[in-house]
Amino acid sequence: MRRLCFRQGASLAYTEMVSGKGLYYGDRKTESLLYIPEDSGPVSIQIFGSDPEIMGCAAEMLAGRPNISLNINMGCPVPKVVKNGDGSALMKDPDRVYDVVRAVVEKAGKPVSVKFRKGFDDQHVNAVEVAKACQAAGASAVIVHGRTREQYYSGKADWGIIKAVKEAVSIPVVGNGDVFTAGDGIRMMEETGCDLVMVARGAQGNPWIFRELMAAWRGDPVPPRPDQKEISAMMTEHLDQLIQLKGEYSAVREMRKHIAWYTKGQRNGSAMRRAVNQIESAAQMREAIKFEE
Repeated sequence: MRRLCFRQGASLAYTEMVSGKGLYYGDRKTESLLYIPEDSGPVSIQIFGSDPEIMGCAAEMLAGRPNISLNINMGCPVPKVVKNGDGSALMKDPDRVYDVVRAVVEKAGKPVSVKFRKGFDDQHVNAVEVAKACQAAGASAVIVHGRTREQYYSGKADWGIIKAVKEAVSIPVVGNGDVFTAGDGIRMMEETGCDLVMVARGAQGNPWIFRELMAAWRGDPVPPRPDQKEISAMMTEHLDQLIQLKGEYSAVREMRKHIAWYTKGQRNGSAMRRAVNQIESAAQMREAIKFEE
């Protein structure tokens, strides 16, 4: 997915979340999350955890990797992460935010960014305070998602909090939340003053959003939306690359969710989704993801 997005114009991508404890204790599954192909564009490894000592050690262990930077995730809303005091739970304690960021910055040997939300809930909107703590601890940039943890991904992202953070710190600020079109990205930059735009769910089944964003940012005509032939070709390439990486069995099953995203709103898309959910071989899937002419 990262490779496909880079080809369409993405400037930076992130790994899946990697547990600081998993690194520290040598968890075998963690290694697969750190894979960065040699032909990849710039990648930041994303780590999470709330113990400064363990996070510092994890950062040191990653120093020799080909990633260009580290990112600390303090925005994840998932209960199993939050209940351990990690992810967005860290926003409840800005002093600990400082300690974690400082420990990682001291050991990383590379730029460190921090991603967080508007706040934990509507009663605790403290993104500005958290951003200041990150800056004081040596972070090179902050990424602000305009929703609280309690919102998860519901409702509308509050871009006003991104603007407030941008006005409060001197390090680069990346805006995140509700960027689904090139127009959304340009409007976010204009309304908030943010330095960069992060695309998350807007890239699901839609790597073309990056070529559209780059064209809009340069002031060029925005390319037309992909037709069904281009979508089919992208799905096929995505499947083939997944097979190379994970083998046919895992790739076919993982690809089902991607196909659901690629075909959303497409003519005959629902029939295609039903078909691929029953398929277990790559050959059958390649046939099923061809839109009828």
